[in-house]
Amino acid sequence: MSVNVEKRTDPPGESDYATAAWELKERIRSAEGVLRQRRGFFVDAYRRSTAHLLVENDRLVAFASVRRDGYILFLAVDPDHRGRGHAERLVADVAANHRSVTCHARTTNRQALGFYEHLGFEVIRRIDDYYEDGGDAYYLKLGGESLRERLSGFVGR
Repeated sequence: MSVNVEKRTDPPGESDYATAAWELKERIRSAEGVLRQRRGFFVDAYRRSTAHLLVENDRLVAFASVRRDGYILFLAVDPDHRGRGHAERLVADVAANHRSVTCHARTTNRQALGFYEHLGFEVIRRIDDYYEDGGDAYYLKLGGESLRERLSGFVGR
């Protein structure tokens, strides 16, 4: 059976998928202890950003919320849909539309850090007590044009 994953977008001011994105983020938070934002902060940031969405059978399976400067606020993939290139595809969409792509990741989130390193993100600096709960973060930046070329294979899929 062929699985069709459709790309959609919630531009700034739109929130068609905000509730689905919140619910996906909360499932991940409950299971993995990451993505610990308060609902008000999340919804406000989502509405002010561009949300790149991947939808399968009308169900949100992955999303990236991005500020207009290319900063990734949230990146989440349903655990049942990981390993299919969804996160790479979302980052590729962001890279295709921005001169610079940046984000933060918890210093303790080895899975996220490994993913970003694999894509070519570089640690720019460590920020102590970055998160509301006192957790530390790395500020990461996507490096190199060769990476953009590699990621371009994910754009349009």
